Amino acid sequence: MVPRYLIDFSLDELPAVETDVMVIGAGIAGLFTTIRASETNQVLIITKPKSLLESNTRYAQGGIAAVISDEDSPEYHRQDTLTAGAGLCDSEAVDVLVRAGPQGVKDLVGMGTQFDLENGEYALTKEGAHSQRRILHSNGDATGAEIVRALSEKTRQNPNVTIWDDHFVIDLITDKGECFGAIVQKPDGQRVFVRARATILCSGGSGQLYRYTTNPDIATGDGVAIAYRAGAVIRDVEFVQFHPTSLCYPGAPRFLISEAVRGEGAVLRNIRGERFMEKYDSRMELAPRDIVARAILDEMAETKSTFVYIDITHESADMVKHRFPNIYEFCLNYGLDLTSDWIPVAPAAHYMMGGVKTNLNGETSLKRLYACGEVSSTGVHGANRLASNSLSEAIVFGRRITQHIRELPPIHQWPSITETSHRTEHLMQPIVEKRLKLQKVMLRYVGLKREAAGLEKGLDELKRHVKIFSTSLTKREEYEFANLLTLAMLTAQSALLREESRGGHYREDFPEKNDAVWRKHIQLQREAGVTEEAIHDVNV
Repeated sequence: MVPRYLIDFSLDELPAVETDVMVIGAGIAGLFTTIRASETNQVLIITKPKSLLESNTRYAQGGIAAVISDEDSPEYHRQDTLTAGAGLCDSEAVDVLVRAGPQGVKDLVGMGTQFDLENGEYALTKEGAHSQRRILHSNGDATGAEIVRALSEKTRQNPNVTIWDDHFVIDLITDKGECFGAIVQKPDGQRVFVRARATILCSGGSGQLYRYTTNPDIATGDGVAIAYRAGAVIRDVEFVQFHPTSLCYPGAPRFLISEAVRGEGAVLRNIRGERFMEKYDSRMELAPRDIVARAILDEMAETKSTFVYIDITHESADMVKHRFPNIYEFCLNYGLDLTSDWIPVAPAAHYMMGGVKTNLNGETSLKRLYACGEVSSTGVHGANRLASNSLSEAIVFGRRITQHIRELPPIHQWPSITETSHRTEHLMQPIVEKRLKLQKVMLRYVGLKREAAGLEKGLDELKRHVKIFSTSLTKREEYEFANLLTLAMLTAQSALLREESRGGHYREDFPEKNDAVWRKHIQLQREAGVTEEAIHDVNV
């Protein structure tokens, strides 16, 4: 159903550019990995936006989780991560994260990132499902923007780095289970074969699968889709994290109201003004995100409302403005004062726990292809990501990837491939309409709550769009829709297969977690279909 390539081409007829390392994506994973790889390699970094500053990382408010305080320990961080991951974390990957996280923070500081200080020490906050205050932040609630600022500046100044912005990676080039680079479309529509000794996917997540999302428009799941078409193993894509508190107000976008707001004492109230989280979890507002999001959904249904309120008005106005300056200013633009008003919020798609399966060195199932950041499935997040672990994961595994690629042998012969499917038809329906229909299907049938009949109906509706794979695609928005459709079908298929509820996956027809049957991953591979791999290292 999903073809190997989206376009017809002959590598022998395409202009070629050669580099040691190609990095696809320019969030924290892409920028950090580029800087580290450039110490021993020539690196080409490719990004869809017209600026290195535009990525999912830029919108990360809460911070980065690492053991900094003497009162904290890697073991505490490990246990918190395993608990949030609901039995599907890989214990070795988690160990790597919690032990290497502090060094990753030092690396970021060395690259120019400035974290907030209090009395000369790093200011640490606490977020949902963390037992300790271990979240470092920048400019109150603008951590991602500060990290991207620092890393972008260092990347631009690097003589060993070439930046291609406003470019689109259409497909990876593989031969006999090995990746040799990718076909890239330039802003003028010209296509080029980028040959690379190592290719690193850092393309972010897939928030645009859903109509309501905290992600920017560029989050279209490109990396997972192109890796799937190339034959890489895709894992755990049924686990989608919906952030419990995104702004829900007429005329305003679904702006993220950081989990750190609850970490600093905010409470949730229904439209009657009643605090309700005690009905759902003893951890109240600091329960894991999947629990809080579903509790909000239940409360909205019970009160026949489209939102609940987040309330931090009991804290001092000075504290709120100092700690959350960007959230405060954004809400104020819509007539909402965080210091005195209850802010209307509702869940929105936020983070993809699954992705391209990797080992502890970031290697995928294809030789010379690596994945880092949200596009990857390292095993750290399991069924539900612990808040602020994602930025840590990107730098910890980015470092490991750059160490591993130093051992790669040279490539002595580049492949010669011709793809001729004779695609001649053009799309009739505008892409914007097709994309909206897909998002509505995903929200309705593959959202926070799922059940078999709805998932089957959703899959059927998604399959009506597969004609796009046989048409002649030339524009970025057409490639993006093809990628979204690919990932939407994979997500729905995995959600239908997993007949239990765990972490970010909730089945109304199977509401309980079933460790006896389902404590395992669902893996998808284009050439092999569906594979299921039992977890041998059970993390209790």
